[in-house]
Amino acid sequence: MRVTVIGASGFIGRHLSAALRARGDDVVEASLRNVDAAGRACESADAVVQLAGAPVATRWTARAKDEIRRSRVDATRELVDRLARLRARPNVYVAASAVGYYGASETATFTESSPPGNGFLAEVCVGWEREASRAGELGMRVACIRTGIVLGSDGGALARLLPIFKLGLGGVVGNGRQWNSWIHIDDIVGIYLLAIDRAEGALNATAPDPVRNVDFTWALASALHRPAFLPVPAFALRTILGEGASVLTTGQRVLPERPLALGYKFARPRLAGAFTSILSAATLS
Repeated sequence: MRVTVIGASGFIGRHLSAALRARGDDVVEASLRNVDAAGRACESADAVVQLAGAPVATRWTARAKDEIRRSRVDATRELVDRLARLRARPNVYVAASAVGYYGASETATFTESSPPGNGFLAEVCVGWEREASRAGELGMRVACIRTGIVLGSDGGALARLLPIFKLGLGGVVGNGRQWNSWIHIDDIVGIYLLAIDRAEGALNATAPDPVRNVDFTWALASALHRPAFLPVPAFALRTILGEGASVLTTGQRVLPERPLALGYKFARPRLAGAFTSILSAATLS
C-alpha cells in the first residue's frame, strides 16, 4: 500500500510512518507548508493521512487562535480542493481531530455518538472534520481520529512532563478532578492503521481507562519513584495559557467505543502499564 503521511515529522507522524514501513507499506512524506506539493504527493496513493496542525498547548491569543484555525480548518479545505484535481485520487482519507470536539466537562462521558460541545477548540474540531468529510464527496472512505493525550517518551505531553516529575517537582493540576483521556503512542498508531485499512467515520483515540488528573499525577510519580507535592494552581495556568487553560483544568472523559466495537485490542489499556512501557523504552534508548 502507498500511504502519503502529511505531518510525518511530528510525534505521531514519526511513529505511524515507522509502523507503516515495518509492515511493508510505501510511505510518502509531505507537509502542508506547501499545499500544492502536498496535493501532488497524494497522486496515486492508496491512502492519505493528514496529521499537520499548529500547536494547541499555547496561550490562546487572537493570533494563536487564528493560526490554530487556519492550520486545521482552512488548510484541510485547501488540501481537499487539491485532491479534487488529481487524476488518480487516494481511496482513503484519514484526518486527525481531537477530543476537544466534545468540549470540556468534569461530569459527562463522551463517545463517538456524543454531539459536539461548545468553545473554541470544539468549534475548530467541528470545522476540521467538516472539511475532511468533503473527501467523501470525491469517493474516498473518510475517518476522523479524535485524539486524546498521547503518551510517549519522545514527544507529546509526557515528554514535557518527565523532566519536571523526575526532579520531584510534579503535582496535580487545579483541583485534580478533571478527566485525562490518554492513549499510549503504540495504540494511537494502531488506531490510525485500523482507519487506513478498514474503518470510517469518527474514532476516539483514547484508552478505555480514562483517569482523573490526581490519579494520572500519582501514577506517573509512582512509576518514577518521585514525590508529587507541588500542585499547579488553576489561576497560574490561566495566567500562562489564558482561555486555553480550560483544556487542562476541566478535561473530558472520552471512551473509545468504536475502536473496541471494530475489534481493536489495546496494547496498553491501563495507565500504570503504559507508564512502565514508556519509561522502560526511555531507559533503553
